[in-house]
Amino acid sequence: MTSSYERPDREALGKLEPVARRLIEELSAWRKRCRRAESDLAELKARGGTLGGPDALQVRQRIVDLEKENHELRRRMTTAREQLLELRSRFVFLETRDGAV
Repeated sequence: MTSSYERPDREALGKLEPVARRLIEELSAWRKRCRRAESDLAELKARGGTLGGPDALQVRQRIVDLEKENHELRRRMTTAREQLLELRSRFVFLETRDGAV
């Protein structure tokens, strides 16, 4: 005999999985950027810590671009975190409801 019972948390888990996957991808991208920045910093220190001429302008522009990118990534992370908390609260509700039945 088979049961037609379907877990009430299945939908919430289905929504949680892609959000978690996106967070993992974001974290991986941040790690790569950090490693690249650390490498660039080590190279700069090895050259005496100074940049001359057009390099300085490129670095300044890169800093501006990275600050904009960081702002956007922080906004996206906040949104993803809020979505995770919402899904988590739904999941807890469903677990509570399922346990009460």
